[in-house]
Order: sequence, then C-alpha cells, then structure tokens
Amino acid sequence: MRRIFTGIGIGASLLLLIGSLGLGLLIWQVDRAGRTATASRGDVIVVLGARVEADGAPGPDLASRVFHAVEIWRAGQAPYLICTGGFKNERLSAAAVCRRLAIQQGVPAERIFLGDGTTNTAEDAQAAAQLMVARSWRTAIVVSHPLHIFRALWLFRRAGVAAVASPTFTGVDDIAPSLRLWYTAREAGAIIATVLEEWGWLPENWRMQLQNVSHALP
Repeated sequence: MRRIFTGIGIGASLLLLIGSLGLGLLIWQVDRAGRTATASRGDVIVVLGARVEADGAPGPDLASRVFHAVEIWRAGQAPYLICTGGFKNERLSAAAVCRRLAIQQGVPAERIFLGDGTTNTAEDAQAAAQLMVARSWRTAIVVSHPLHIFRALWLFRRAGVAAVASPTFTGVDDIAPSLRLWYTAREAGAIIATVLEEWGWLPENWRMQLQNVSHALP
C-alpha cells in the first residue's frame, strides 16, 4: 500500500512539474511574441478594442493602437481598417471611438469598417472574420498591445483568419516586473481557460472570469 501511495505521489509531482513548465513556456511566449512585428502587407488592419474614457476619449492604450494602425496604413501595409470592441451601434464603443480617431488622422471613412458588438478578443476575431469573408479578404494585420498579441493571433487563427502581428510600440520593458508577470500570466491563463471551456471542463464561475478578460491592457 505504501508503494501505491508513493507511486501516486511521484506521478502527481511529475504532472505538477510538467504543468508548471508548460505554463512557464506559455508565459514566456506571451512575453516574447509582441517584441517583433510579423506583418509586411495584408488585406486589412484590425485594431483590437481597449478602454474608452467616460467622456468618450480613447484611453491611452486604444489611442496607441489607433495611431499605430494609421501609421502602417499610411505606409501602405493594408488599404482598410476594421475597428473592434464595444456594444453594437454605440457612439462610445471602442470600435466607434477608434473609427472617429482614425478619420481625424486622415483615413477616409469608407476605408474603415466596424466590428462592434463584441466584449472580448475571441468575439473580436469572429466579428473581423465575418467582415473579411464578406469581402473576400484573407490576411489581417492585427494591432494590439505587445503582451496581448500572442493570444490575439491564436484566437484569430482559430477563427480562420490568416493573421499576422503588428504590436504597438508600448515599452514592455518599462512595465514593473510584477505587473508584467501578472499581465503575461493572465494572458496565458486565458488561453488555457478557453481550451478548458471548449472541453467542458471550465467551472461556471471561471467562465464568468474568462469573459471579463477583455482585449484591453493598461
């Protein structure tokens, strides 16, 4: 009997070690993915939503994403933009605010499409995919915070989009180490939770938390 319990203990320890190593590798990938742009050219630039201030102004992260998207649009990397995030047909949705700011920066209104009616990155990916299918677009340049890029690309590709990255120039190394670890661990945890949800292994209270892991990073 003692040998049985010893074997169980060793097996559990090995599983815990393997799981810890896997989580550590995923966190490392999240941290590294946003350091290099993989985009050259695409059919459309997708700007993932972020916080909007109470007065309707874009939060710092959303503004950074829009300015970056406009910059690569001007460089000719893609002719169109899709702005995502927020309640559908809402004037203060992240998508609507993104669109207004892009127009102010010189992007013609007819070149910008709204992928609103979304509350998280998975829904952003689905909304963008639907718009792209309707217009026979294949390749999307995804613009977001560097620490969000890994999960965003993973979700877009799962939605059937040929997605490449163009992270903003947010200084990841300037983020306090403890906060940076929290952000990367949260992103890695959201990937794991998404897979567990698909397998039917995610408890209801965890599912609610997953829905609250939005596309926004401060």
